[in-house]
Amino acid sequence: MDWLPTLSEWPGAIYMRVVDALAADIANGRLVRGQQLPTHRALAHALDIDLTTVTRAYGEARRRGLLDARVGQGTFVSETTARATADIPYQIKIDLSMNIPPQPVEANLDQRIAKGLAAIQTEASFSAFLNYQRPGGSDEERELAAKWLRARVPGASAERVLIYPGSQAILFNALLSLTSPGDVVLTEALTFPGIKAAAAKLGIRLVGVAMDGEGILPDALKSACRQHEPKAVYLVPTLHNPTTATLSPTRRKAVADIIRNSGTVLIEDDAYGLLEPSASPIANLIPERTYLAVSLSKCIAPALRVSCLLVPDAASEQVMRSNLQATTQMPAPLMVALVMQWLKSGVADLIIAAIRNEAVGRQKLAGKILKGLSFAAKPNAHHLWLSLPRQWNHADFVSHVLRDGLAVVGGDAFAVDQAHPHAVRVSLGAARNRAELAQALDVLVRALKSPAAAIQIV
Repeated sequence: MDWLPTLSEWPGAIYMRVVDALAADIANGRLVRGQQLPTHRALAHALDIDLTTVTRAYGEARRRGLLDARVGQGTFVSETTARATADIPYQIKIDLSMNIPPQPVEANLDQRIAKGLAAIQTEASFSAFLNYQRPGGSDEERELAAKWLRARVPGASAERVLIYPGSQAILFNALLSLTSPGDVVLTEALTFPGIKAAAAKLGIRLVGVAMDGEGILPDALKSACRQHEPKAVYLVPTLHNPTTATLSPTRRKAVADIIRNSGTVLIEDDAYGLLEPSASPIANLIPERTYLAVSLSKCIAPALRVSCLLVPDAASEQVMRSNLQATTQMPAPLMVALVMQWLKSGVADLIIAAIRNEAVGRQKLAGKILKGLSFAAKPNAHHLWLSLPRQWNHADFVSHVLRDGLAVVGGDAFAVDQAHPHAVRVSLGAARNRAELAQALDVLVRALKSPAAAIQIV
C-alpha cells in the first residue's frame, strides 16, 4: 500500500485518528496533491478496523477539503484547498473582493489549530487566558515576537514590540498618536481602504503621492513633504495593495532619506512582507522614525487578529500602549497564545511557506488565463491589478461581473484623490480552490473581451 497511517500517534476516536494522520502526512509532504489513497476496504483490512470506520474517516476528510472522491476512479488527496464554502450573499457565487490568503491543504490549519490549543490547555489551561492581560503583550510574548521579527528586522527588541488585535487597530492608534484633526498624512496615490477609513474618523487629511510600476516616486514624495509638512507618511512598500508594486532597495533608501530629512515619520504597513521575504522593510533603514506593522492576516488567517507593531523607542512604546488600552484594551489572549505557540514551535513559518507556495500557483494560473490582457502582478501576491479596456469604466465593469455572480473591487476604493484608476483589484486567494479561481477568471475574460461591453456604458 502507498499509504498506511500510524494511528497510535493520535488521540480520540479511530476514525478521527485516520483523519488527523492524513492531515499531518499532507502537511509534511508524505502525501502530495492528486495522490491516490487506498480503497476503503483495503485500508480497513490493513489497519484491522471496521470498513464503516474508514468510510466515516474518508467522509470527514472530504468535508474538510483534504480529499476528493472521483466516481469510478477512487479517492485522492485534494488538488485544491481546505477552505469551506464561504458565507456570502446569495447573488455572489465567487467573491474575489476580499484580499485573504488561501488555505492550501499543506497548511493543515484545522489540525494545527487543534494541536496548538491542546498544547496551551496542557501547559496552562484555557482559563488562564480568560482574564484581562497587559495591553501590548506580556514580556515573554513580546520577546517571542521580537525574536521572530529579527529574521527580517535584525534590530527588533522586545522593548519596542507591542502586540495588537490586527493591523487596523495599529493604523488607527498610530494616527491617533502622531496626528491631530486637520493634519496631513501622505500615502501612495492608491492606498489601503483601511487607512482611508481611519483617517476619516480622526479628521486627518490624506494626500496621495504619485506612483509608477515600482511604487511611490521619490521626487514626488520629496515635493509633497516640502509642500504639506506631513505629520507622517503611510506606505505599503511590498506587494502594494492594490497594484502589487514593490519598492527596490535603491528606492527604499531614497524614501528613507526623504523621510529622515523631512523630519517626519513612517507608518510602514508590512501586511504582505512575509510573502516576499527578500524585501527588507524600510524600518531597517530608519528604525528611529518608523512604526512597522507586521500582520498575520495576509500570510496565515485574518480572524486570528494578531499583529505586531515595532515602534521607534521607549517613549513611543508608552504612548502606543496607552492608546491601545484606551481603544481596544488588548488582543484576544487565547489567539495570542496560539500564535505564540506557533512562533515558538516553527509552525507559523511552515504555514506561511505553504500559503506562499499556493499564492505562486494561483498567480501562474491567472497568468495563463489572463494572457494577452493588461494587468500588474507579482509571483507571491494574493491579488492582481487588472486594467480595463476603454469601453469599460470600473463601476460598470464591477456591476457587470456581479450579475454573473463574481465580486471584484473597483479602483475607486483605493483612490486618495478625485482621479479614479481605470482598473479593478482581483483577489486570487479568496477563491476556495484553483478550480473555482479558474471559473472566476474565465468570467473576467469573457466580460473584458465581450463586444457587448460598450452597451453597458451609461
